[in-house]
Amino acid sequence: MKNEDIFSRYSRQIFIKEVGLEGQRKIMNAKVLVIGAGGLGSPVIQYLAAAGIGTLGVADFDEVELHNLNRQIIHNENSVGRSKVKSAEDFVKNLNHQVSFIGIENKIDDSNAEEIISQFDIIVDGSDNFKTRYLVNDTCVKLGKPLVYGSILGFSGQVAIFNYKGSKNLRDIFPEPPFDEDLPDCDSLGVLGALPGIVGSMMANQALKIITDLQLNLNQITLIDTLNWRFQTVDF
Repeated sequence: MKNEDIFSRYSRQIFIKEVGLEGQRKIMNAKVLVIGAGGLGSPVIQYLAAAGIGTLGVADFDEVELHNLNRQIIHNENSVGRSKVKSAEDFVKNLNHQVSFIGIENKIDDSNAEEIISQFDIIVDGSDNFKTRYLVNDTCVKLGKPLVYGSILGFSGQVAIFNYKGSKNLRDIFPEPPFDEDLPDCDSLGVLGALPGIVGSMMANQALKIITDLQLNLNQITLIDTLNWRFQTVDF
């Protein structure tokens, strides 16, 4: 892409004085891994690709199902039955062909977490289970990778940045995962379709702020209650 085309495409980011040309260069050189191409991963993938992320990794081992479509907005009716990673790749290429897409159609587990995560600068975790969240957190701590964390249920969500410039991690606020894996989740209690868009957009925003070295409030978790429209930040 010619320099003038790059400037035209990303001008509304470049015009922000805190970002500028240097910030856009950082975005275009960044390597970000998004874990999960579902409700949270969809808006993260969408906005990072739109921003011009240099390398975008997406890890998911699932296929698109019809009930996903109320919230997983990078997929469509023609995606049902397809790999979420392949569907995400099509979306990214149609939105921004300059993004280098790395698809990982494997479940992240103890056998591959370090190998996968080590390839990227920043990890954005949109997984939907405690086992993966804690594995990703612990691997990021071990490898020194910043982690953008999010979760959703019903009308509620959480967003935090872990393990960035010496900041705390998931185990500092929740030392151990719940023992009961049958705790309520989106499959049992549901989720309003726009909620992941709100939370995922916040996660993408935090990832872009990390990349461009913008000021961040660390050791905080943001609690989002969209039913009562309340946003609360808690220090930990």
